[in-house]
Amino acid sequence: MGKIYLPRKALDHSSKLPLVVFFHGGGFIFLSAASTIFHVFCFNMANDVEAVVASVEYRLAPEHRLPAAYDDAVEALHWIKTNQKDDWLINHVEYSNVFLMGGSAGGNIAYNAGLRATAGDKQVSNIQGLILVQPFFSGTLRTGSELRMVNDSHLSLCSNDMLWELSLPVGVNRDNEYCNPAVGNGPVRLEEIKRLGWRILVTGCSGDPLMDRQVGLVRLMQKEGVRVVGHFTEGDYHGVQDSEPLKAKQLFVVIKRFISSLPP
Repeated sequence: MGKIYLPRKALDHSSKLPLVVFFHGGGFIFLSAASTIFHVFCFNMANDVEAVVASVEYRLAPEHRLPAAYDDAVEALHWIKTNQKDDWLINHVEYSNVFLMGGSAGGNIAYNAGLRATAGDKQVSNIQGLILVQPFFSGTLRTGSELRMVNDSHLSLCSNDMLWELSLPVGVNRDNEYCNPAVGNGPVRLEEIKRLGWRILVTGCSGDPLMDRQVGLVRLMQKEGVRVVGHFTEGDYHGVQDSEPLKAKQLFVVIKRFISSLPP
C-alpha cells in the first residue's frame, strides 16, 4: 500500500476528514513513496490541507511498464475500500470525501487509475475528484512550451521522450491513451468523468515544458462539460512543489480551497 499520514487535527475526534490518495512523481521510473521529498510533502500536506493522506507505492518501469503502476494504484484503492475499519482510518476518514492526487507522473496515475478503478468496481470508493499537479502527459505532436523549453534543466524534451519510451508498453508511441488523454478512448473517458460528477483540479506553471499540455487538458475537459478548475502560475519549474517548501505551502492553500468548495 504505502504510508498513511494523519494531520494534527485528527487528534480532535469531533469530525472526520477528507482522504487524499497520493501518487508520487518520478517519471514512472524513479523514486518511491518512502523518498524523503514525498514523505515531507505528504506530512506537510496532511497538516496544511487538514486531510488524511494515503501515499501509494507502485511498481516502476522499465522493469514494470504501464499499466503496472495503474494496476497497483487500483489495488491500493481496493485495499482502502476493504480496510475501512482499520484503526487509522475508521476514526478519522470521511469516506464520502475521497480525492485522488498526484504530481507529474503521479498525476497521470491518478487520472488513469481512477477511471480503471471505477470501471471495474463502481463501489471502490466514493471518489469526489482528482487533483492533478503538473500532470505528466505527452503526444507525438510537439507543443509550443515543449519547443520553447527543449533544453529545460528540470525536464528536457529528450528526457521527457526517454521516460515515455521506458514506461509505455513496448512498441507503443506517445499517442496512446496512457500518455495522451485526447486520443483513443480519451473523449469517452472524459464523458465518464462527467457522468461520475468528479471535480478536477489541474495545476501548472509557465516554467514547465508541459504547461501547454496541462492547459490543453483543462480546455478539453471544459469542452466536454467536466467540472474542472485550472490553477496556473508564472515562472517556477516542473516539480517545484517537491523541492521548495514555500511553493508547496502555496499549493496546499489551493488544494484545501478546492476540496472544501461546495459542488455547484
